[in-house]
Amino acid sequence: MPAFQRRMAVLVLSALAVFGAAAQSPTPATPSQAPLRLIVPFTPGTGIDLIARTVGPKLSERLGRPVVVDNRAGASGNIGTEAVVRAPPNGSTLLVSVNTLVMNRSLYPQLPFDPVKDLVPVSLTSWGQLLLVASSQSGYKTAAELVADAKRRPGAINYASPGVGTPHHLSMELFKTTAGVFLTHIPYRGTAQAVTDVLGGQIDVMFLPIHVALPQVKAGKLVALAIGSNKRHALLPQVPTLAEAKAGNVNVDMWYGIFAPPGTSPQLVAQLNRELKDILGAPDVRAAFETQGMDPASSSPEEFRQLVERDSERWARLIKAQHITAQ
Repeated sequence: MPAFQRRMAVLVLSALAVFGAAAQSPTPATPSQAPLRLIVPFTPGTGIDLIARTVGPKLSERLGRPVVVDNRAGASGNIGTEAVVRAPPNGSTLLVSVNTLVMNRSLYPQLPFDPVKDLVPVSLTSWGQLLLVASSQSGYKTAAELVADAKRRPGAINYASPGVGTPHHLSMELFKTTAGVFLTHIPYRGTAQAVTDVLGGQIDVMFLPIHVALPQVKAGKLVALAIGSNKRHALLPQVPTLAEAKAGNVNVDMWYGIFAPPGTSPQLVAQLNRELKDILGAPDVRAAFETQGMDPASSSPEEFRQLVERDSERWARLIKAQHITAQ
């Protein structure tokens, strides 16, 4: 065989070998095939985590791709939130969050991102209510009694929160402002120790999510003074709203929802919104949420955006007026 033909034969065989190897190698995953990460910016076991782990499998079935829950706790939710802000806008990463998101915007003005402007709202998922509870040793039976005592003894009554800037903390500050009273804030590092000290009588009162407070209320270890909502809750129908208890017309409902990275296309957001609306309407999902004291809800992306912006402005006004800073 002439040298030219030999060289051509070698080139052809080499090309076939490369083609064969490429054919046998796995095809790189496209965004639609890759696992979808639901980033939860808090620890497992929280209400946000419950939402992600309830919605995740349903979303996986409907999208035909794996969905994994990724807990990125730390810095009051800012670490997980930033991970989504920096993620590619290709539908492979979403944030499951709570209204702490908009509170952080004013509490942490030096953040390298804007929690409101730098995320794309996809859908509201649910609402959660906060109960104003008292230690059984405090002697308070109603919210009106608490307000009256606080007016007699400004600063003598202590309240707990899981930390500065949490919904529990800011909700109490809003309650104080509305009722015209002063209670002393005792911040903790997390909910567990705060609840322990209220149960033990070292702390008088605090706001708690219904699913956290309910077992202790039913056991008689905590007294439910009022609910920080516009209406009573089915799990505790005997507990009045703060307005009904003559303790101020305060609504501190917490919203939960799902966000996408900046730059995510409107078409992809609309698709995710449709899937989530169907999922959130399923009876088993509703039951899972309601058992934990959360009311399932859905919205359009635009409705959710408007809610987030309104809530951001509300908490910004309170944080500025009370001179609250993150510690």
